[in-house]
Amino acid sequence: MYYLTTIEERVRVPPSMFGSKLDDAVLRILQERFERRIFKDVGMMLLVVKPKVSSDGVVIPGDGGAYYSVQFDALTFIPQVNEVYEAEVKEIVEFGAFASIGPFQGLLHVSQIGREKYFYDKKNKSLVSRAEKKSVKKGDSILVKVSTVSLKSTTTDTKIGLTMRPDGLGKTEWMTEAKVVKKEPKKKEQPG
Repeated sequence: MYYLTTIEERVRVPPSMFGSKLDDAVLRILQERFERRIFKDVGMMLLVVKPKVSSDGVVIPGDGGAYYSVQFDALTFIPQVNEVYEAEVKEIVEFGAFASIGPFQGLLHVSQIGREKYFYDKKNKSLVSRAEKKSVKKGDSILVKVSTVSLKSTTTDTKIGLTMRPDGLGKTEWMTEAKVVKKEPKKKEQPG
């Protein structure tokens, strides 16, 4: 889920930036330090905005930089277990599909696509169910639920497990293919 978080941080402005406007220098430093990085508490920091310097600069003897207390807003994304996302399938592999949720990619294991068994179709590069003739391929839009999250310091080390097994999840067209079962009215028995 996306969050707008206010963060307070101490920022060192190096002497090379003393000629710049203070707000511009602080914003550039915060963007370089935080944007596109993952933090355990807040998830991935996507955007840093509105820095407010809340103190005079402090100079430490022997260090040419000035230190400021700064408050800023950050747009963050952190996936939570049981959240549902509309995702796009980015890649199909033998053991499942990788789908994008926010700035991350999660793994939809072949066993988590549906209740029936899915197989890797090497020729069409898709995952196919023989029983119901359903398939998942690159570019498909799917509705998934987050089943596991292991947030690490990089996107490649972060592991997110996805599932489509619960009712109401899957490809959009699967949900519109509701099966209609026609029931015959019961015939009344005539006394005979």
